Amino acid sequence: MGFYDLEANMPSGETISFSDFKGKTVLIVNTATQCGLTPQFEGLEKLYQRYKDKGLVVLGFPCNQFGEQEPLSNDHMESICKINHGVTFQLTQKVEVNGLDTHPVFKYLKQQKGSILGRGIKWNFAKFLIQPNGKVYKRYAPTTKPERMEKDIMKFLVSEEYKK
Repeated sequence: MGFYDLEANMPSGETISFSDFKGKTVLIVNTATQCGLTPQFEGLEKLYQRYKDKGLVVLGFPCNQFGEQEPLSNDHMESICKINHGVTFQLTQKVEVNGLDTHPVFKYLKQQKGSILGRGIKWNFAKFLIQPNGKVYKRYAPTTKPERMEKDIMKFLVSEEYKK
């Protein structure tokens, strides 16, 4: 199974097929609305606004596994992200990123890129950058601010060889 075989559900329940992202640079983040790292929503949105027309897709996967920092329903969480943080990038339904019920997207991402602490996700706002050819380029720590990923993102937005 590869990246383009994966899918997720929007808060509305509609399916997002990752095959729609072929040729695009994708940034996947596990998010939470009540976390100390929640201000990263603004930085993620800035990246998305700056590069969405050049092929960047940002997907936020809300997760309540870390300190119960995403207790809201899918619909409420989505509206809070829009109203309080200006989020226009796509959010999914809440998922689990560790344990027996780990969402297939995070099973795949963790198999491709572990961290210095192992394969598990350690906290909210872990990030994975996917190249336009579907390969996982890099995993970023939860504390990595979105603007620190900009140079890596730009590599793939301007490189034609990855769009094949």
